Amino acid sequence: MKTDSFKLRHIGPSEKDLKDMLHTVKAESMDQLIYETVPDDILLKKPLQLDEAMSEQEYAAHLLELAAKNSVFKTYIGLGYHEASLPAVIQRNILENPGWYTAYTPYQAEIAQGRLEALLNYQTMICDLTGMELANASLLDESTAAAEAMTMLYAGRTRDQKKSECNKFFVSEEILPQTLSLLKTRAIPLAIELVIGNHETFEFSSEFYGALLQYPGKSGEVFDYAAFVENAHAADIKIAVAADILSLVTLKSPGSFGADVVVGTTQRFGIPLGYGGPHAAYFATREEYKRNIPGRIIGVTQDTNGDRALRMALQTREQHIKRDKATSNICTAQVLLAVMAGMYAVYHGPNGLKYIANKVHTSATILSKTLSKLGFTQLNENFFDTIRITADSNKIKTLAEAKQVNFFYPDASTVSIALNEATTVKDLNTIISIFAESSGKEAVVIRDISKEETSISQNLARTTDFLTNEVFNSYHSETELMRYIKKLERKDLSLNHSMIALGSCTMKLNAAAEMLPLSDPQWGNIHPFVPIEQAQGYQELLSKLEDQLTEITGFAGTSLQPNSGAQGEFAGLMVIRAYHESRNDHHRNICLIPSSAHGTNPASAVMAGMKVVVTKATDEGNIDVDDLREKAEKHKDNLAALMVTYPSTHGVYESAIREITSIIHENGGQVYMDGANMNAQVGLTNPGAIGADVCHLNLHKTFAIPHGGGGPGVGPICVAEQLVPFLPGNPVISTGGEHAITAISAAPWGSSLACIISYGYITMLGADGLKNATEYAILNANYIKERLNGHYSTLYSGERGRAAHEMIVDCRPFKANGIEVTDIAKRLMDYGFHAPTVSFPVAGTVMIEPTESESKAELDRFCDALISIRKEISEATKDNTNNMLKNAPHTLAMVTADTWDFPYSRTEAAYPLSYIAENKFWPSVRRVDDAYGDRNLICTCEPIESYMEEA
Repeated sequence: MKTDSFKLRHIGPSEKDLKDMLHTVKAESMDQLIYETVPDDILLKKPLQLDEAMSEQEYAAHLLELAAKNSVFKTYIGLGYHEASLPAVIQRNILENPGWYTAYTPYQAEIAQGRLEALLNYQTMICDLTGMELANASLLDESTAAAEAMTMLYAGRTRDQKKSECNKFFVSEEILPQTLSLLKTRAIPLAIELVIGNHETFEFSSEFYGALLQYPGKSGEVFDYAAFVENAHAADIKIAVAADILSLVTLKSPGSFGADVVVGTTQRFGIPLGYGGPHAAYFATREEYKRNIPGRIIGVTQDTNGDRALRMALQTREQHIKRDKATSNICTAQVLLAVMAGMYAVYHGPNGLKYIANKVHTSATILSKTLSKLGFTQLNENFFDTIRITADSNKIKTLAEAKQVNFFYPDASTVSIALNEATTVKDLNTIISIFAESSGKEAVVIRDISKEETSISQNLARTTDFLTNEVFNSYHSETELMRYIKKLERKDLSLNHSMIALGSCTMKLNAAAEMLPLSDPQWGNIHPFVPIEQAQGYQELLSKLEDQLTEITGFAGTSLQPNSGAQGEFAGLMVIRAYHESRNDHHRNICLIPSSAHGTNPASAVMAGMKVVVTKATDEGNIDVDDLREKAEKHKDNLAALMVTYPSTHGVYESAIREITSIIHENGGQVYMDGANMNAQVGLTNPGAIGADVCHLNLHKTFAIPHGGGGPGVGPICVAEQLVPFLPGNPVISTGGEHAITAISAAPWGSSLACIISYGYITMLGADGLKNATEYAILNANYIKERLNGHYSTLYSGERGRAAHEMIVDCRPFKANGIEVTDIAKRLMDYGFHAPTVSFPVAGTVMIEPTESESKAELDRFCDALISIRKEISEATKDNTNNMLKNAPHTLAMVTADTWDFPYSRTEAAYPLSYIAENKFWPSVRRVDDAYGDRNLICTCEPIESYMEEA
């Protein structure tokens, strides 16, 4: 075995396994299998042009060389990003722990109670600090969250406002520049008119439905918005507030002065800057918006025994239900980062957060007074952490950068300084020395900041308690927090226990060599708006990653900015929209979408201002080409795009794909390819070869970024030559095409820190390794298909009977035995497995995708489990619901109880196959009651009184 070959470590089956597996799938060779699976006319004729694969050791040395090209200055730029101190106990036990970062979105609640509790803590923290009633489990970044607030309030306008076509949205000129850019992106297709101005002189009128305020403002000034909010509500205008989370420890909460929505980022709660992300945004609102809030909400319910359990609440809001009626295409969160931010609050508690916030604020106040003593004018009256100094910006910039310090320079005569948790007395004196030198005066030395000082007027100061729940007042030593994190981890099934065979989700290995750089401060402590020359390591890496993805997709250009798959969809469609408009084809607004498409596809199309026309599928699950042609020709004058997933959502390489893309082009449209199934293309074919014009890539699927329990995600877009000029830009750091659309995410290159993972994946696999990964993904899927043959029916397959990298298994016939697909999903937990994707894209089925990372032994364990369950199904009847499937999952408490009232043994319930005893995973609750939780919606931790009553 070549011990320095990353490919052999990443790909699960061994050479011996390959021979046995090919025999099982009745193929003489891998080449034969691929020939029988992938249409010949789209196969690549030459290998990918990528650098030779590196070993793990070579890659580690390469990353160190790149990291050394980053200059980590002390940075006080602010603008929504601040250096934060990540507690080592959280770094080691969550960020660096595959038990947390390899978990999937908690759709299967019984084996995700740990993550769900951590997210409930996060939601409680947000509600407490914002003063709101309801918060979701995180969004992508502050700017995205603000845009979601704008569109949610737009969708929730009163009947009279809709009737009068009220479409104006006021935006304070104090809003962050990246947020304003993103608001413009979202507003244009919905015909929302943004009015940017001074909130103090704004004239309220019935033309406005909503407003957005920044708290504190981008200048650092803290405004009293109470009168503004009162006047707005009197005019039936709803208010969103973008608030700095750490400032809310000391400032009056937005909820207390009447805000309807509060958004922001929790990056300050221990999350590395990472050149822009990933960070967990927050979104909090009033309970009246519980059916409209974007993203996911964690709620309290009960299990079969009536015991407390957690699960994702109000799941009917998901896009695969609402489709083109959805008001948001958000289908992911930033769970790993939200868990870390929540644990930061658990670790520090309310008193710890007060200490941190007061230290930051006192430092800013003392700095302001000291600079005033040197003769400088400080412009902010009320401020939390940011002061503005009147000074020669160019002169200060030269002196500051010489001392490796970054400030923000709004104009030629103003210097803005945003202090942070990591700012020390030594740092303050360095800042003072820069200004003293610029004025030719002797520096005044600060010696102590222990005595609290304030620059916040009494009417703006917080007077209410927060984080009173027991969880925020119990784990302040490292030992206690370490044990609490472990306690929650034990309740979650992740990839470090067993395979997670989720169709369309690609739960592959997230290699340690790819993940390690995330802990390096040379990558973590770079602000997204530092001068480009300070981030040369990042620039080199991101540019190379863009080139790699461009080559892999067969396109001409790439943007890494979209920070989720859904945002990639939206970005791709907005680029298509801009392309049509550049050709004076403003009328092109029809988007054809196959009936089998992901639910985010129609939601994204509507967000991009397009009208959705659904095309039919054949009985074989393919796109009905005749129906597509008919609709494309019918709408040829207004056709904008086709959204197509390839291989199809049904797990098949459709042989007519080139004909399909040609039909669209012949009728004036562009082809958007959803990259969800790109793991079945890399190295064998690509979007360029099938005739697409743009695709998004799920880096958290195909390119090894971990799912993190439901995020981070990264969804870059790759485009053909004619679309390159329209790739998205950023208002602070120049990026994107010559005619760039406005921002898709807050940071210029989105979640840059996470992009390092995909760069490592591609760099260590190389062209051959990437192709082999795709081949083995196809082999593993077809191996499962053959092993299950005779026990389960595969619903769709290609023309030669092959599956792609995933397949749909039909569970609908089992209704005759009284068994639903959900029962199979829950029973799999007893066998130590997470269920495949349930009832998507076809109700009553499971979609299985094993990925290339799983060994033959693991595939066999999974198949053995399903075959054993099939035997249990055959023994079930409609009349007797007291069976192993209906009672699944079985918990440790059930199996060890004094009484056992079931017609099967404890061994059959908990250890149905021999391998399970060696590595048993116990679901921590019985089957959860979703309906009960929705009827009795509780989305925060219980108040402290409930713990006192129990005691």
